[in-house]
Amino acid sequence: MSTLFVRTLREDPADAEVASHRLLVRAGYIRRAAPGIYSWLPLGLRVLGKIEAVVREEMAAAGAQEVHFPALLPREPYEATGRWTEYGPNLFRLTDRKDGDYLLAPTHEEMFTLLVKDLYSSYKDLPVALYQIQTKYRDEARPRAGLIRGREFIMKDAYSFDVTDEGLDASYAAQRAAYQRIFDRLGLEYVIVAATSGAMGGSRSEEFLMPTAIGEDTFVRSAGGYSANVEAVRTPVPDAVPADDAPAAHVEDTPGTPTIDTLVAFANAHHARPDRPWTAADTLKNVVVALTHPDGRRELVAIGLPGDREVDLKRLGAAVEPAEVEPATDADFAAHPELVKGYIGPGALGPNTSTAAAVEDAETPGPRAVRYLLDPRVVAGTRWITGANEDGRHVFDLVAGRDFAADGTIEAAEVRAGDPAPDGSGPLELARGIEIGHIFQLGRKYAQALGLTVLDQNGKQVVVTMGSYGIGVTRVLAALAEANHDEAGLAWPAHVAPAHVHVVATGKDQAVFAEAERISAELAERGAEVLYDDRPKVAPGVKFKDAELLGVPLVLVVGRGLADGVVEVRPRVGDATQVPVADVVDHVVEEVARLLGR
Repeated sequence: MSTLFVRTLREDPADAEVASHRLLVRAGYIRRAAPGIYSWLPLGLRVLGKIEAVVREEMAAAGAQEVHFPALLPREPYEATGRWTEYGPNLFRLTDRKDGDYLLAPTHEEMFTLLVKDLYSSYKDLPVALYQIQTKYRDEARPRAGLIRGREFIMKDAYSFDVTDEGLDASYAAQRAAYQRIFDRLGLEYVIVAATSGAMGGSRSEEFLMPTAIGEDTFVRSAGGYSANVEAVRTPVPDAVPADDAPAAHVEDTPGTPTIDTLVAFANAHHARPDRPWTAADTLKNVVVALTHPDGRRELVAIGLPGDREVDLKRLGAAVEPAEVEPATDADFAAHPELVKGYIGPGALGPNTSTAAAVEDAETPGPRAVRYLLDPRVVAGTRWITGANEDGRHVFDLVAGRDFAADGTIEAAEVRAGDPAPDGSGPLELARGIEIGHIFQLGRKYAQALGLTVLDQNGKQVVVTMGSYGIGVTRVLAALAEANHDEAGLAWPAHVAPAHVHVVATGKDQAVFAEAERISAELAERGAEVLYDDRPKVAPGVKFKDAELLGVPLVLVVGRGLADGVVEVRPRVGDATQVPVADVVDHVVEEVARLLGR
């Protein structure tokens, strides 16, 4: 410790939002270089290296071979797949001195595809699986939570290449099993959930999430075994409703009702029904958002959903990728005077196919300027109260399919606890988690775009099918810190800790330091990794606080007890034990072996 490049901090960093960020900085594992960008110090690199070793061992066991690509890449491959544009502002772009366009890679599908294309040409060469552990870059608008969402991060990305879809299924299963072994070995709790593919494309997609209250991802699960990221949840679509007896739609004055709550209260006070009161679920809310497409085009879209639901911007964002989404602005509304805030209805939206002739002024002649997408629950025959596109007026008994149409459906409404699982396996419960891994069946998207073909057994050129498999290595480290800490500091599992044993020499007696050094040397000879606090002029209390903060699983204290022939062995979490000096090396070696599961 007297020569280790580390400086522990007693105060939390001002920008730290979560425990892992706070403690990794305070314990001297990482240092902030810029928002979302961190320098790695010796202790942090030791932990990172152990995580990477587990990943490499399991990738090798799954038959994957390691390669390494540059992070600085030319524009052309990403132009060919469309991702130069699709990634939008999340891509770090730069120009060299010869005006050539480059990017800092957020992911490497294109480069893996071109490498295999360059070297392989026959079905006999496949299947093959390649991977790398490498730094990635994404221009996050709001980097947060330290290593959990940064602009520079380390990722393990693997890719499988097969001739047939059946081969892809086998490769996907092998990588999925490898991920389970990796996270099991690291001691991380995880849930495998169905996910969306996003800008990656492809068909099947699953995320590995570590459940934690500070997680950015919301996921759902049912008692019957369904699990999915909230963005991937599909709403069970109700059957169409007979509307033969539905009255004609009619516009009513509803002054001072710009919100769902005020509208429901007014409807019950002035348009009461004999069978049951109006509720928010009887209203059709129309929320206007603005999409910014990768080419810079801005488009207004209205989302129609039951009034008892809110739009979930993450679900909406996943549904409209690669476009960026934000609420419509005052300028957007000013440019579209047909959109009356608080009173927007289908008559001013979507395709010009409404048959609501009975709805006075509900139709606006000419093509619509705002695309209209409906929640899947708004099925044909359902009756609604919704805006009449005039201040202080609403339409009652507007029937979907009879009186209005839309441009399509969209999964954008919030998912709530108790909603039915899409597979009928029971009600959903919600939880939060950190994404630590993501696997995709990419299919032929990238191979098709970049011309990766091989000759099959019949001598015919066929497009190769691919899988993609990512683990956020630095995010895994942060997840481990989140799962293994207390108020005093970190508490690493032995197999990823920067050392197995933290030997602390206390007091001023040189005999104490001599004995501590002897014990440290013998432990190292026996295969234990030792961090020895040999600082001569540091108070015992400071040394103990540092030991708690750094989080090494075993702390061995050589101090006043040495005069009585004993030293103290303190598990980072647990009760201390007095051990005779003559037995302490054997005792600690056995304890380290137990902690490592050997």
